[in-house]
Amino acid sequence: MSASGTTTPRYRGLNTRDLALIALFAALLAALSIVPGIPVGPVPITLQTLGVVLAPAVLGWKRGVLAILAFLALAAAGLPILSGGNGGLAAFAGATGGFLVSWVPVALLIGLLTERMLPGYRFWPGLAINITGALVLCYLVGVPWMGVVAGTGTLGALKIMLVFVPGDLVKVVLATLIAAAVHRAHPVPPAGDRVD
Repeated sequence: MSASGTTTPRYRGLNTRDLALIALFAALLAALSIVPGIPVGPVPITLQTLGVVLAPAVLGWKRGVLAILAFLALAAAGLPILSGGNGGLAAFAGATGGFLVSWVPVALLIGLLTERMLPGYRFWPGLAINITGALVLCYLVGVPWMGVVAGTGTLGALKIMLVFVPGDLVKVVLATLIAAAVHRAHPVPPAGDRVD
């Protein structure tokens, strides 16, 4: 109970709206993956990062993580929804596998920190949160993985990834602008049903 005597509402489970939003953002991520990537070394430049940041920044941690997991499960099952029309478990063992695996903790981090900021989503704190997830955490997992798989070592993989930083920053800024606009125009309610 807070000092004013009121309690913060609690939400539990997932409702139909939540499942629809999860499916919508998994489909959005698949649509962003269809746009052909620009090949740069072992990792192409794609729009997928935009979707990975947007899902938890708009939906929060629970629905954002579940949207990413749904997309990754479909990709692992063999649907050609990854960059270049790839799919299947082999994609997760390749040079980009670390980035794919990082998407779940990235969504968790962005979603948890975003929910702490709500109901008033602000651009600059949102941008800091999204950069921390999409650039710092994603690269912390993906770069060493790529270095091992591609045989370049972590430093070599980091040098390759420097080309991606400007584009990733643009995608993160765009995702932050979209999230701020969505939260301002039509705030997405918390996941689940209210428990009184």
